[in-house]
Amino acid sequence: MLSDEVYKQFADFLEVQCGIVLGPNKQYLVKSRLSPLLTEFKGESLAELIKRSMGMRERDLRAAVIDAMTTNETLWFRDTYPFQLLIDKLYPDVLAGGKKQIKLWSAACSSGQEPYSIAMSTLEHQTRKPGVMPQGVQITGTDISTAMLDHCKQGVYDSLALARGLSPERKRQFFETLNDGSGRMKINDKVKKMTSFRSFNLLDSYTLLGKFDIIFCRNVLIYFSPEVKSKILNQFANCLNPGGYLMLGASESLTGLTDRFDMIRCNPGIVYKLKAPVAKR
Repeated sequence: MLSDEVYKQFADFLEVQCGIVLGPNKQYLVKSRLSPLLTEFKGESLAELIKRSMGMRERDLRAAVIDAMTTNETLWFRDTYPFQLLIDKLYPDVLAGGKKQIKLWSAACSSGQEPYSIAMSTLEHQTRKPGVMPQGVQITGTDISTAMLDHCKQGVYDSLALARGLSPERKRQFFETLNDGSGRMKINDKVKKMTSFRSFNLLDSYTLLGKFDIIFCRNVLIYFSPEVKSKILNQFANCLNPGGYLMLGASESLTGLTDRFDMIRCNPGIVYKLKAPVAKR
């Protein structure tokens, strides 16, 4: 077990690097996430591995530790309703403003299930209503984990990942089976061409990201302190085009963190719309 001193040092390090707040008594989580790295990086103990990762000499170890601590399990079409809201409300509202192409950001996209689910939902919508989105949707997925981004770009998933929220019909329509006997499947080209992926830390400057019409950042803010949440949400607001939308996780709220969005209750679910700037007198 990690000593309280080493755990506190590591928790502080992780919060500075990527904003994640571990909180007290989460040594078990650190152990479960980092123990697999002991063999790969020839660690004498978990404490020794952690101390090395907090230094500047071993960048590969540092990156692997951050990857391990920030990677979360995900699934296809998680919670279902956000993707229905996207089709039924968000897309029509953005297009009504005269947009020809919609730009959407999937923040902290992990292994790619969210942006690819968005792409699949969009393609299904375009099939049902040809011509409704003349220039389609440009989806940008970002994550802090280089390992996850590599996974996203490859778009290859094993049978366990494919079983989590993906219907047989969508497998047939949007995936290709790899001919290597592994049972793995690969996202097909019509889905992949709608998406791009890049490395991004939500604590960094958002200046170079550009502007978006819709941002998905679901089940991510729960890991941050209130101060960091507030900073991220206000930067999201700066990244949105007028009238843009923010989709958070079901258990997440903007209360007390920012006043730049209007909450819109849907049935089911909630979405947040960027407020119009107040006119100066």
